[in-house]
Amino acid sequence: MARLEVPQRAGSSRALRVKPRITILDDEQRMVEIIGMVLRREGYEVRAHSDPAEALAALERETADLLLTDLRMPGMDGVEVLGRARALDPELPVILMTAHATIPTAIEAMKRGAFDYVEKPFDNAELKALVQRALELTRLSRENRYLRAELAQRHSLDAVVTESKAVREAFELAGRAAQSRSTVLVTGESGVGKELVARAVHYHSDRVGKPFIAVNCKSLAPGVLESEIFGHEKGAFTGAERARPGLFERADGGTLFLDEIGEIGSDFQVKLLRVLQERKLTRVGGSEEREVDVRVVAATNRDLKSEASEGRFREDLYFRLAVIPIHIPPLRERRADVLPLARHFLARWNAELGRSVHGWSDAVERFLLGYAWPGNVRELENTLERGVVLARGDTLDLDDLLVDPAEAESAPAASSDPQDLQAFLDVAAAERIRAVLAESGGVRVEAARRLGIDRTTLYRLMRKYGIDGDA
Repeated sequence: MARLEVPQRAGSSRALRVKPRITILDDEQRMVEIIGMVLRREGYEVRAHSDPAEALAALERETADLLLTDLRMPGMDGVEVLGRARALDPELPVILMTAHATIPTAIEAMKRGAFDYVEKPFDNAELKALVQRALELTRLSRENRYLRAELAQRHSLDAVVTESKAVREAFELAGRAAQSRSTVLVTGESGVGKELVARAVHYHSDRVGKPFIAVNCKSLAPGVLESEIFGHEKGAFTGAERARPGLFERADGGTLFLDEIGEIGSDFQVKLLRVLQERKLTRVGGSEEREVDVRVVAATNRDLKSEASEGRFREDLYFRLAVIPIHIPPLRERRADVLPLARHFLARWNAELGRSVHGWSDAVERFLLGYAWPGNVRELENTLERGVVLARGDTLDLDDLLVDPAEAESAPAASSDPQDLQAFLDVAAAERIRAVLAESGGVRVEAARRLGIDRTTLYRLMRKYGIDGDA
């Protein structure tokens, strides 16, 4: 009988089928035929056997979604068949068919892992309902295994797309940090992939089955942030019509990712420090202390160490957060990653959008390698997504990326050596321009004067290196 199979994912032992496959075992041939007929009418794929050894051999050759076996059979009873079948496939649900006199044995078999039992003679509707429940268990178990395999594959440290030694070391450190409960502070510019590191820490820890909750601290006003993180009691403030647990409580047993941690106010810093130290919190408007077991991963694009030393961020909180510091360098400092990441995003968006864009022109490659990527990996992905959406053929051109011609023209030619002198000089020049712009309060005329160049040259260089003067 025809069935649909897909390539198996990591951790999967059973192909996905359109029709659930049921194996029936009963030494009474007539009973096998009747049950088979009833289940085939329901649309199931049935394998019928009257010999236990034959049935087990068939299960070893090809998997099933459900085993329906008689309890009393000569040579090998249903309890032994249950044990051997589940040794072959620990997730295989087994339903036992039993006469009234053997019900205690059937109940004992359920303690050993049987899904349920049905008493002979049984009603067809009763049997069909029981089979449906058992198959639903199989479906949920398979989906859970599939999703776990997908998560493991997506957040595997081996799946990180990078040629950069610094990034490989950062993710290797994340893998080691995952084995502890220590707080982690991920630093780097916006768009470099700090949340990816946080998720890697979570999914390689023993908390993987528990929640991973992310919050951008900058997006919430101070009062709202405290209520959102710590929760509140009924009547704590206007509009608090009922008590509500905060993100710490909802992430209990799992991981809480606090992005943009450098933006929180001093009052909230004090309360957060206390929770991290004592692993207890008090909801807004409440007095009861609640214990929480949460792994905190924080992230920032600021230099918190400098801000702490200058008194703009609590030093004790900084050291509490940065038990394990992990830094992700910007994309302009690891140009060897640009093309591998671009290919990765091209493949991803082809799959997402059902397109078949196979590559890009030489002009696009020069742009990809020469552009400074101020928005880092996030900007690179958005650019490739835009290109795949707008592509008029099977190869990307600059027009498909909606690139500013001035940016494309100012991009230097690609070099086979990502660590060449030109790349080093570009990075140094960009950093110097940013520093002088900051010193000049963003006044470009003054910045050009200090740099010893005219305004036109400054504007051209700012476009080349992706520098936002307003920022």
